[in-house]
Amino acid sequence: MNLSILKESLGIVLIFTGILDGWKYIWQAQGVIKARTAKGHSRKFLNAAIGNDLIKMLYAVCIKDVFIFSTSVLALISMCYNYFIVYKYYPYRMRGCSNFKRPNIILFLINSALPNKIRKRL
Repeated sequence: MNLSILKESLGIVLIFTGILDGWKYIWQAQGVIKARTAKGHSRKFLNAAIGNDLIKMLYAVCIKDVFIFSTSVLALISMCYNYFIVYKYYPYRMRGCSNFKRPNIILFLINSALPNKIRKRL
């Protein structure tokens, strides 16, 4: 009985800290919007964080843990929002030219996963 109460209490605390985890990505996105540039914000960091939460979410589905699953979903939503803002404000090479066209988000994602030595500068 006491173990069940402890598990539920820690689960509620986990959801609260998961909300805070999601807010940090929203705060970062707000900083990018305010600065009007994503220069200095690591896309690889976001890729690693999204990958981590995807694996955590799959693990939560396997063990049927609603607390871990809900925190992963909250974090993924805020990370995807942050990733879109970084995509929108990324300092592309040709930005400012009259014929500038932002690359496809899939190309942007692939480009962010490649090492700097072999990737093409967007």
